[in-house]
Amino acid sequence: MKVLVIPDVHLKPYMFHQAHELLEQGVAEKAVCLMDIPDDWDREYNIELYVETFDTAIAFAKKYPDTLWTYGNHDLCYMWNERESGYSAAASWTVQEKLLELRRTLPEGNEIKYIQKIDDVLFCHGGVLDFFVKNTVPSAKYHDVDEVVNRINDLHHDSMWNDASPIWYRPQFSAGRMYKPRKILQVVGHTPVDEIYRKDNVISCDVFSTYRDGRPIGTREFLLIDTKTWEFRGISG
Repeated sequence: MKVLVIPDVHLKPYMFHQAHELLEQGVAEKAVCLMDIPDDWDREYNIELYVETFDTAIAFAKKYPDTLWTYGNHDLCYMWNERESGYSAAASWTVQEKLLELRRTLPEGNEIKYIQKIDDVLFCHGGVLDFFVKNTVPSAKYHDVDEVVNRINDLHHDSMWNDASPIWYRPQFSAGRMYKPRKILQVVGHTPVDEIYRKDNVISCDVFSTYRDGRPIGTREFLLIDTKTWEFRGISG
């Protein structure tokens, strides 16, 4: 299956407009959004931008109901009342309400999850570390990838709000073994990178982020990946 990946959004509603244009061109069969929809440098009081971004995401979800969504740390911090860099107390109620609206918009059976799986490709915000799997999933289930994904998706705050979890881990800067590196490919965001690239069994694609002064980090491309062949490339909207 050809999949268009929408990486970390961070209050950039135009990303959904560009993704819409690409899907209308037929470049992919469906989209996966790695979320982190709220928060960006010095935007914590721009409530209108929060609303615009979420409304654009919700409209996209209505237009493309089979789009898969994965929670990012910036989404969950509002659900779990966690304070982190970029958290906006002023926008907290808005984010919570809009996340609920997005969840209600999705069809039954297509819930927002920590990890989404298509063929042998896992999509999540940070990355699935082998250590995390071994410490949260019974050893008898370790080789059952679907069961591992389901069990992790059932976890809650106490298990997920840590640096080793799939919403926080940064394989770009760590040498930890990823889950089943010879059989599973992972697509992740969370960590801004200069370009889309693959290292071992991880493709990093957060190329829409910015520095504090607004300068862009990355190529502003979407990842287009074939989940059967694992062939991938960047594509501009």
